Amino acid sequence: MEICSIASGSSGNCICAGTQNCHLMIDAGISGKRIEAGLNSVGLKTAEMEGILITHEHSDHISGLGVIARRYGLPIYGTKGTLEAIANTPSVGKIDPSLYRVLEPDMDITIGEIVVHPVRISHDAADPVAYILKNENHKIAIITDLGIYDDYLIEKLQGLDILLLEANHDVRMLEAGSYPYPLKRRILGERGHLSNEVSGQLLGELLHDDMKAVILGHLSKENNYAELAYETVRQEVTLGENPYKGNDFPIYVAKRNEPMPMLCV
Repeated sequence: MEICSIASGSSGNCICAGTQNCHLMIDAGISGKRIEAGLNSVGLKTAEMEGILITHEHSDHISGLGVIARRYGLPIYGTKGTLEAIANTPSVGKIDPSLYRVLEPDMDITIGEIVVHPVRISHDAADPVAYILKNENHKIAIITDLGIYDDYLIEKLQGLDILLLEANHDVRMLEAGSYPYPLKRRILGERGHLSNEVSGQLLGELLHDDMKAVILGHLSKENNYAELAYETVRQEVTLGENPYKGNDFPIYVAKRNEPMPMLCV
């Protein structure tokens, strides 16, 4: 299996993942032009996607969805609450309702060669999920936009080959920054976003000898930066109650405005 971040951050998110013969888009929170250019950079095209998995209806995850849906007619997968919220978002524009495919959390659905397993997450959206993608041999996950994690999520994320994990903010930067107080409380709350420290703590629960790579994603533009996220997560792993050190596994940081190379297992 393989995964590529086209864009990841508070200003827009789009991930491509799948197998050599079957690819899915996870979220479409940037322009259709940028999505196409990003996919082209790894030898793919938007029209070749088997579908779009939507995590939730916030604009940084769906801003390009209407254009993509109307241009290419790709199936759009999401929970009932998410799809209803999208249909009621004027900025997305009209999408043919026949493109919508309803997913249930914790229930597998097969798309081409890929088994998709949606998992529930704690975020302030209608009915948000994250996604685990599997085939016969490998398992990858895209886990962003959650305020907390629990035993349910830890259990779901065991045995991954590649994990794209949110490391949204540095708590001290956020608290000292210019955001209004209610927004700070939202981000720090149980339905907000994972800090660098908590991201590292969750990663420590998931590492195993056969994990191939970790990608840190959904970094805040104002309250984080790549080097800080990387070092903080590594340190949390090293200091945590697990047998691993922060440099035992490749850790990448997805860029906000540029695609990263395709990672394969």
